[in-house]
Amino acid sequence: MSAQGLQQAQDKMAAAGVNPQAVDVFSHYYHQLEEGVTGFIPEDSIEPLEHPDLLSDVTVSDEDARAALAATVVIKLNGGLGTSMGLDRAKSLLTVRDGKSFLDLIVDQVRAARQTYGAKLPLVFMDSFRTREDTLAALAGYDDLAVDGLDLDFLQSQEPKLRADDLTPVEWPADPTLEWCPPGHGDLYTALEASGILDRLLALGYRYASVSNSDNLGAAPDATIAGWFAASGAPYAAEICRRTAADRKGGHLAIRKADRQLILRDTAQTAKEEMHYFTDEHRHPYFHTNNLWFDLQVLSRTLKERHSVLGLPLIKNEKTVDPSDPTSTPVVQIECAMGAAVEVFEGATAIGVGRERFLPVKTTNDLLLLRSDVYEVDDAGHLVRVADPAPLVDLDSRHYKTIAAFDERFPAGAPSLRGASGLAVEGDWTFEADVTVVGAGRLPDEGEPRTVPAGTLLQG
Repeated sequence: MSAQGLQQAQDKMAAAGVNPQAVDVFSHYYHQLEEGVTGFIPEDSIEPLEHPDLLSDVTVSDEDARAALAATVVIKLNGGLGTSMGLDRAKSLLTVRDGKSFLDLIVDQVRAARQTYGAKLPLVFMDSFRTREDTLAALAGYDDLAVDGLDLDFLQSQEPKLRADDLTPVEWPADPTLEWCPPGHGDLYTALEASGILDRLLALGYRYASVSNSDNLGAAPDATIAGWFAASGAPYAAEICRRTAADRKGGHLAIRKADRQLILRDTAQTAKEEMHYFTDEHRHPYFHTNNLWFDLQVLSRTLKERHSVLGLPLIKNEKTVDPSDPTSTPVVQIECAMGAAVEVFEGATAIGVGRERFLPVKTTNDLLLLRSDVYEVDDAGHLVRVADPAPLVDLDSRHYKTIAAFDERFPAGAPSLRGASGLAVEGDWTFEADVTVVGAGRLPDEGEPRTVPAGTLLQG
């Protein structure tokens, strides 16, 4: 039945106008599914990455930094809707600080780098079919943003979700859009080629790409890293951070014993019985930030050599066709991780960066922290942490998970957290203005909605 399923999936993608390169990549992974490939990376097949280069040790001349940034394009992954936070549009449109969204602050960061270094520094977003319209509408107000005639975005591909029982494309008449999914951010490389953006950048003389998630405002343009990467001669580099006990979910780099090649191992590539190795921040001391740098010339050459199929490790994602309905049809989504390209390029490397390069917003806990006085926004759009360490925020997901519920309970904005070591909220609490948290603040579940009055000092 699976051979028939592949043909049905290919026909469905062709009918939807999916690029032939993306269809070829999908077919590559489909065959792996047929063969029972799980994508698991056993612990005994790898060694920890323990001593990477550190950005704090890097010295780059101003001239070299400027030259490298002048040859760099900034690419932001912008395909996410933020559905886990109750959003139905591009997550990057969410307001972060002072009425500005992720998109606004990214634009501020790029403009500031252009002015400081005299670089054109193109900014390009990889949108999904769900985020493109809203994103381009939001960017329309920035008439000086596009450079060299480059488009501000290109589209991530889409592929059919497959029935888990027979690997045929799932049908869901109640909402046909749920029959489709993005192929993971590993689609970046195929989409760059298929869109023509890659060839266009090379023709204009750009050499390097700096890539990060649009919800990570820590990944601002960095001339020092650009200069380090250019001088390294490496085809590819990943930014990594020191792990703490709170960093147990993110992927990590490791050294494959068989060939000493750097590889990425993600949660979905770790067997359940080996998760204690994966989450051990002492065994694997660095996590992968998903901030990447790569050589556009090497990428183009490699894609041509491999007929557009880089062959990144498969991630088999098992879900239901309607993510909000656990009783809906079980499906398999074929995915791959952008960071897994570290094993494709011989000589790929990594650099250890500070925590300021990793400020993602995955939950309302993260959002409250960024909206609070723990951070300030400088003239270059950078979020600067003024409290060290940042407090740990833990809001009751029953009442704060969605943006609507979150905003309703913080109508006057975030409380002061600059003097806090943590804030744990259990139950349904609404915060009035000028609430200050000092030490380890905790609110218990009172069994009914309660209010933290204006001017309250919460002290652990």
